Amino acid sequence: MVYTRKNQARLTSAEKRRFVNAVLELKRTGEYDEFVRTHVEYYVSDGDPGLRVAHMTPSFLPWHRRFLLEFERALQRVDSAVSVPYWDWTVDRTADASLWGSGLMGGNGRRSDRQVMTGPFARTNGHWVVKEGETGGDFLMRDFGRPQNPTELPTPGQLDWAMRDPVYDTPPWDSTSPQGYRNKLEGWTSNTGNDKWRNHNRVHRWVGGHMLGGASVNDPVFWLNHSFVDLLWDRWQARHPHSAPYLPDEPPDADNGPLHGRVAARHEPMPPWEATPDELLGHRGIYRYA
Repeated sequence: MVYTRKNQARLTSAEKRRFVNAVLELKRTGEYDEFVRTHVEYYVSDGDPGLRVAHMTPSFLPWHRRFLLEFERALQRVDSAVSVPYWDWTVDRTADASLWGSGLMGGNGRRSDRQVMTGPFARTNGHWVVKEGETGGDFLMRDFGRPQNPTELPTPGQLDWAMRDPVYDTPPWDSTSPQGYRNKLEGWTSNTGNDKWRNHNRVHRWVGGHMLGGASVNDPVFWLNHSFVDLLWDRWQARHPHSAPYLPDEPPDADNGPLHGRVAARHEPMPPWEATPDELLGHRGIYRYA
């Protein structure tokens, strides 16, 4: 049966409560921390050896689509009515947006140590203890807008700049790719200061705290961000129906030197699963967006 992922701003109080309760149950059993460990393991940077599948690579979008599905299936084993909502950060762009209410994500971290003190994921409530990628404490941290070096969430215009690109990805298939939808959406650039981060990356930077780096799954807002990124890939495909939905089609060969063995081509498996990018190009038989 096809289920629906909804904009978090349109969730009812009951839907928020069921989503939060399912997330907390995964945390209680230890399953949630397995998702954190998976993301840390596969957060491989340009300069690191081995295959990159999660970030700075063409498979950024299909890998996270599968990651979201695995998480959603875990939630649905707790409560079959739950799905992962999405956060449209081009609309809900302030610390006063509904997702930061006490019934969903909770609010910002306090000034002294960035510890989140409100909502269901506050350490003081006893249900959310950070165990993986701990940095300075076992509590969830946020730092909205990074006041020490202020930044803003992406604007509709900045997102549209990415959405207009009709090419999925381009060589060298990493964080330095100057063109291509994937990197423009993921958000790596050669700029300096806050202009270095675009779209998806800027969202992580704006939330701050645990949303920085490979252990970002420690903050449950990670899933709402990536649910929206997944929706945006859907919209891009609809906007560019004649474009190749994924590139590269073939793996870079040995003549490509450092690119060889580092990028998942369209029909190559993405660890830790056997799924290929080609198998994750659509989702219409599984879920839809509202």
